[in-house]
This record gives sequence, structure tokens and C-alpha cells, in this order.
Amino acid sequence: MERETEKRVVIIGGGVAGSLLAKSLQFQSHLTLIDPKEYFEIPWASLRALVEPTFAERILSNHRDYFKKGELVVSSAVSISETEVVTEDGTRVTYDYLVIATGHSDPLPKTRAERLQQYKQGNEKIKSSNSILIVGGGPTGVELAAEIAVDFPEKKVTIVHKGSRLLEYIGTKASRKTLKWLKSKKVDVKLEQSVELDNNDDNNNSKIYETSSGERIEADSHFVCVGKPVGSAWLRETILKDDLDDEGRIKVDEYLRVKGKTNIFATGDITDVKEIKQGMFAHAHGLLVAKNLKVLIEGGGGKEQKLGTYKAQAPMSIVSLGRKSGVAQFPFMTILGRFPGMIKSGDLFVGKKRKELGLTP
Repeated sequence: MERETEKRVVIIGGGVAGSLLAKSLQFQSHLTLIDPKEYFEIPWASLRALVEPTFAERILSNHRDYFKKGELVVSSAVSISETEVVTEDGTRVTYDYLVIATGHSDPLPKTRAERLQQYKQGNEKIKSSNSILIVGGGPTGVELAAEIAVDFPEKKVTIVHKGSRLLEYIGTKASRKTLKWLKSKKVDVKLEQSVELDNNDDNNNSKIYETSSGERIEADSHFVCVGKPVGSAWLRETILKDDLDDEGRIKVDEYLRVKGKTNIFATGDITDVKEIKQGMFAHAHGLLVAKNLKVLIEGGGGKEQKLGTYKAQAPMSIVSLGRKSGVAQFPFMTILGRFPGMIKSGDLFVGKKRKELGLTP
């Protein structure tokens, strides 16, 4: 296929779905990947990298390690029209097909080296602390507490969570089992409370934090593990301003196209698909959109009937609890222990994901 006649595909966001699409479509189109950072990060493995910094080497890959043919624009998208994307650095990229895969807003360093340094600093912060406060009892807070409790059992770990139970995005049975496991590792869990991090008293080298119920927690350091906003604020002044729901998610049809659009797709956490927002579903979105774009590129609009459809997945999640255990919620059962740990906790699917991108596992 000659370069001049290739369809122009633009992918905004180099996360789970965006990286998969770039890898899959680079030889079928004139492809441009737009991402504010130079690398792809395996998000569900980031907490292991905090307790084991060398692990970060495997979860961070420069986009150019897997994306060999096409244009890479290292900048944030700030606007889109019917025909082009404009980035923060002033680059204008025209498109025939557009994929928005910006996930959640999570400012990260531009370079892989800077991100690796962040992990080293986070690890030094953990190692130098005798007591650690974790704000947030969702999957990130729970997994970080578990990683620290397993690798550094001598440290005092406290979770403060404003909800009535941990892991509120999945079932109550998983929450109960997780709470019991954390308590067995001497993690202190305080539910239905919040903490104001700016208001604290110094006590020698540690700080005293007061919760909303008046409890005082002494901690040498803290980590904030609360949900991040959807990465769609930049779309509110664009042609898609009326295609966002009340939570800022993009309304998509069964083909994962923006509703009412024939050449704009959305994938991952930014979509309004009614399912748990996590990596394995973003990966499934990427696979489907890659397939659909190949159909459209090869056959034009007349191939619409061959487009694949996406069905929201049943609630399913595996939360890693250290290196060997985990809690898994499947559609018809919840399991705690070594079996879910065997599925996820050992390598956290890092080797599998690297292999999918054509990298050494």
C-alpha cells in the first residue's frame, strides 16, 4: 500500500488499548500515536514496582520499542475537529479514523527514565518509614497495603477509607474476605472516615493525622490511592462536547464508535460501557476496535455489516494481595487465597502483556 493512499488513523492515548491499537494497525495504515509520555506503562503492575523497583524496568516500555512504523507525537491532545487533532505543542494531525483512549487523568513524567526515578523514590519512601498511611480502600489502596505488608511486615500500615467497605466496585463477599486478610497481616483499616492531609502535627520525624471522626494516626509517610478523574475534560469544547455523559465518559455504540459518528471510536475507561473499568476490559476494547478498523480500512464504508460488536462484561476482578495471594470475584463465585494469587499475583500478567506487544517477556 502506498503511503499517499493509506488511511490516516490517529490514536489519542498510549495506555492499554492505545498501545495495542498502535501495535496492531501500524502496518495497515498511516498511523499517528499521540501521548503525553514517551512510554507505555502496565498500570495494574505499578504497585509491585513500588516495593521492588527493578520490576519497574519490565512494566515501562518506550512506545518506539513496539511501535516501529508511524508517527509518534509526545504531547497532549487539546482539541479535535471533524478532520484533525490539535496537540498542546501546536502539532496538527489530520485523520480518516480517530480513536480516543485517554483513560483517566493521571499526570506522569514525559520520559521512562523520569518514571523509573519516581518508583525508586517511592521505594525509598517506604523503606525509610516505620509507619505508612494509605488514603483510599479501592483496588489501588488495598493492593499497595498488601504489597507493603508482605514485603515489609515490620511496618505499621493503616488504610483510611471513606466508604462503608473496601473494594466497593465489586461484591460484599470479596470485601469481607479482603478485610479479614489485611487484618491477618496487621493492617489497620478505618472505614467511613476521611483524613485531611494538609492538617497534621509533626511528632519528631513522623506526622499525626486526624480523621473525620477524631481519631489520630501517626505515620512517617502517606500514599494517596483515590480514584482519578476521567481524561475527557479537554473534549468539552470540541465536536464531542455533546457526546459525554454526566460522568464525562464518551457515549459509544455496540461497535465502540462514538454514537452518531462513523469514523471516531473510543476505548477503555473513557467509554460509557457499563462494566468495571480495568485493564483486561480496555484490552478487549482495543482488540475489537483494531478488528473493526481493519474492516473499514480494507473495505471502506460498505463493510459495516462485518463490524464486530462489544457486550459489557459481567463484574469480574482479581485483586492481588502480595506475591502469592489474591481475591477474585467471578460471575458466580468469590475466591480468596492461592488460586487467584496463582492467576495474577506472581508476575501480574506482565510477561503476557509484554509478549503481546512483541517484547521480551
